[in-house]
Amino acid sequence: MNITFEELRKIKHLLPTGSIGRIASELSTDEQTIRNYFGAEKYAEGNTVDRHIQPGPQGGIVHLKDTKILEVAKRLIAEKQN
Repeated sequence: MNITFEELRKIKHLLPTGSIGRIASELSTDEQTIRNYFGAEKYAEGNTVDRHIQPGPQGGIVHLKDTKILEVAKRLIAEKQN
């Protein structure tokens, strides 16, 4: 799946408080890995995620090979809105 880096960061900012922990728990991973998914890879902790960023407008295009984290994030945002 391709998404702009700007769109990915917008989704992260729309998440309700505590969502990083909820996503990590649901997917049995650590919180820093979830943060890395949304663009915080400058931190050494946590796993890097399987993605590739192609430079371009809106922060570039991010190719996500695994969309599980994104799907859970979108579900949590929808729950917050309902």
